[in-house]
Amino acid sequence: MGSDDMLYRQRLAEGFLAEAMQDLALQRWRSCVDNSQLAVENAAKLVLGIFGPVGKSHQPALALRRMIEEGRFSPDVEGSVSRLAECAEQLGPEIHIQSDYGDETSGLTPWELFGEDESKKIISLAQESIALALRLVSWADAHR
Repeated sequence: MGSDDMLYRQRLAEGFLAEAMQDLALQRWRSCVDNSQLAVENAAKLVLGIFGPVGKSHQPALALRRMIEEGRFSPDVEGSVSRLAECAEQLGPEIHIQSDYGDETSGLTPWELFGEDESKKIISLAQESIALALRLVSWADAHR
């Protein structure tokens, strides 16, 4: 992935986080969760972009885990990559679906699934994910 594409992913991640923070302030819990999930997904894709084109997957954690197993990261940043993958797993496709469609099995809408406490935890994961991604991009830049 070129630097323009990586900058695009960074802008996406930061933009979704900014919206999530606005949603939190306005007590729009479902929207906060939805935007936080997209911020984490794009932060993970930003890191994947260090190594080349990023696919259209909504599960970037799988690719991050595979790259860790392949030894593509140095030991000094492996923990950060692993933590980013963990955040992307926690806020993966299941949360994306729930924040858009709810839980059809139990008949709960997205607005009934998410409240203030969960929204605060999830936005915190988004903030952490972006910080990790930016650290990893800096690491990659220093090692080119």
